[in-house]
Amino acid sequence: MNKFVALMRRYVYDYTNRHDFAVCDEIMVPGYTLHMGTYDLTGRDTHYKPATHKQFQQFPGLSLTVNEIVTNGSRLSLRFSEHGASMRHNGALASWAGIGLYKWDGERLTENYVEQDYYSRREQLASGQPKPVESPALAPWDTTPQPENREAENLVRKVLSNGDLTATPGIEFDDAWTGAPLQKVLQPDGAVIDDLFSAGDKVAFRITQSGRLLADFAPAEQVGTPAFLHMTGIVTVRDGRIVGGRVIRDRLGLYRRLHASQH
Repeated sequence: MNKFVALMRRYVYDYTNRHDFAVCDEIMVPGYTLHMGTYDLTGRDTHYKPATHKQFQQFPGLSLTVNEIVTNGSRLSLRFSEHGASMRHNGALASWAGIGLYKWDGERLTENYVEQDYYSRREQLASGQPKPVESPALAPWDTTPQPENREAENLVRKVLSNGDLTATPGIEFDDAWTGAPLQKVLQPDGAVIDDLFSAGDKVAFRITQSGRLLADFAPAEQVGTPAFLHMTGIVTVRDGRIVGGRVIRDRLGLYRRLHASQH
């Protein structure tokens, strides 16, 4: 088994699914940094563990299912589903997707850019109608590193900086894989690429997209106003074009910023 993949197996089974914080010290450096939405949490013990502890308190039986692993040996992306029962919502059930881009020092994790579909989770907990867990990867721990692909990276950088992934066929956003309609959030006018790497025909990324709010998402009085939106994704590039992929957007973070500005 590849060493980085083996480390992530410990992350999934020994730490996350067992809720065992002692394992954090073995698999993460003290300065471990988590980037999610507008939050940059630096410090395994001072910031990361307390934030995760709150999650485990709300979902005491929280589990993580691996949907896909992409790695070139030095970088790794984990596409996953988290699911459980919320004690804040009288045991209501929810399942939501996430994509993280991990860095390591050859022994332990050092940094992660991740987004989770908390907007869908919020809707499920409010309605009492959970989404099904996305299909697990058949053999995630047998994933082997694939070489970097600069041509694919350059193509994806260009699309992310100047294009609109919601207009790209074959890409599923957020919980659209369940049949939920695609919610268009911004008319993009650019993006800052926070992180990006390739492995074979896969390119993983995290961006901060800028643009104008669309009526599909924003209150009427805010349509057309400028906003930004964080997202992570894994796309497949073949024959010089993006042919598919999966993207998770921080819709909840943007939703909260919009509603906070109304008060």
